[in-house]
Amino acid sequence: MKLRRSLDLQLLPRLALAAAAVVAPLFALGCSVEVGEDESDLTSLTARERSLAFEGYVYLEPNSDDDEILAAVHRETRSAFGALLEANVAVESRELANVDVATLVKEPVEVVGPNGVTDTMMRVRYRYTDRAIVPVTMARRSSLALGLLHGDYQAQAERVLKECTGNTPDDREMASDVWYVFNPSLSSCKSAMNAEQSVIDAAREAAEATQGQVVTAEVSRLYIPISVSLAPTPTSGKKLYPEYDRLFSGGVQKDTVVVSLLNGMIDHVKPGQVHHAYQDSGYYETMGLMAAVLEARPKLKVTKSEPAADLFTFTVSGKKVTATGFQSFVDWEFYDWGWPAGFTAANKLELRKQVGERIFKKWITFEEKVKVKIGSSAAKPVTYRIELYFGVEDDEAPYRRALKSSDVFIYNGHSYIGEGPLDPSNFKKGDLPQSYQLLFIDSCLSFNYYNVDFFGFKTRGTADLDIISNGVESFSDGSGEAQGKFVAALLGGKQPSYLDLLKVAGTTGTEYDWGKDAMRVVDGELDNVYKPATTKIVVSAL
Repeated sequence: MKLRRSLDLQLLPRLALAAAAVVAPLFALGCSVEVGEDESDLTSLTARERSLAFEGYVYLEPNSDDDEILAAVHRETRSAFGALLEANVAVESRELANVDVATLVKEPVEVVGPNGVTDTMMRVRYRYTDRAIVPVTMARRSSLALGLLHGDYQAQAERVLKECTGNTPDDREMASDVWYVFNPSLSSCKSAMNAEQSVIDAAREAAEATQGQVVTAEVSRLYIPISVSLAPTPTSGKKLYPEYDRLFSGGVQKDTVVVSLLNGMIDHVKPGQVHHAYQDSGYYETMGLMAAVLEARPKLKVTKSEPAADLFTFTVSGKKVTATGFQSFVDWEFYDWGWPAGFTAANKLELRKQVGERIFKKWITFEEKVKVKIGSSAAKPVTYRIELYFGVEDDEAPYRRALKSSDVFIYNGHSYIGEGPLDPSNFKKGDLPQSYQLLFIDSCLSFNYYNVDFFGFKTRGTADLDIISNGVESFSDGSGEAQGKFVAALLGGKQPSYLDLLKVAGTTGTEYDWGKDAMRVVDGELDNVYKPATTKIVVSAL
């Protein structure tokens, strides 16, 4: 199975504490405490929402200003990203940067060595809080014993890699951002943290350090053990739905439901390696996506391509081949049937190559006319418009177009460690319509990278936007077919709840596959008002 995060690493440039800083003993490192509640206010099959908090501290020069303090604190809190990721905990704030200055407590300390006081520094304590999600298997836990990287830990990246990562090739790819792969749950890391603490304790005893004094080994320590609290949040207990009545009325275009399907290149290609579009895993997932969509909605027909092209006529070994529509592509690539009579393996390979090149980096529009009756209103014609694009990479243009012109935006591809073309910092208000939208961002850690910041682009925030995202790293295998089933269910006219949609989107073949779910959650849905019991929607053939 292809794990998107490991491929992302290859694609990117590598981008209560005790008084006097005597840290609590580390004998509990790696343990957790259980609680009785397991409800969640986020709609999810595999995750639960929690309020997360931990405490830490940094040392700086006494005259350090607020910007220097916040930079040091964020450098430290960011190291919790990797620690939490390895523990299967996802947080909402991007790389744990949302440090509340009101929590900072400054205090002078004397640094002492064997020969007495050597320096005066400022210790800044902080309390970090965030919204988090945990897997259902951790629903009863109230705390986790983890750790932070302290000081200029990047200068000691080699030590961190050896002691507190698996030291795999993927880990070493992240040497310049070692915080991303820091794993304090490893036995080797626990041993290193305990050994470091023993040195600090011995130095304090030898120096006879008193209240308000710290030893040099404490200031220069690499690791800080922490206890991460996980508190249940209030739960609504309601069955929640997309705003189907608004969706079927048309948002970006009246009486039209526009669904954009963006599929990225997935495979890592070595420099100089020839890699045709049809060879990429993302191509196969695109065909799986359309296989599920067209199975449910066979009347969807291609109405145009951008740039304009003849999508369906090919020449293979001097023989003209005419596809009967996109379904032919699905039959050939996804199902391996329906080939022209007499085609050899070489002929099939050549046709597959030509089809991949023909649709690569093109907008392909499918349309179907249906009749929709919403509540007591009269039935009226509605157009289902599917805009498919295979081959998105780091060019922002396809993402911008889809976000601006779609009621439903679905992306299947790499997260680019949050720094890619879908980074919310690349967008501004006006880049998204103010109508109701649903975004489904199926990439690694999209809950942290591509969730909360998008709500700010809507004047009414969550009232006009729902987002489906992944809490942890996700596999690509089978994701296309699962997303196709999601689209089919969304447009099918039966108005399934979000939980039912998530179940569909976690299904490949006929069985639910938890590996496709990746701690998937729906956010922004709590203020949705649509209920099928009060507003019946009937979708029928026109």
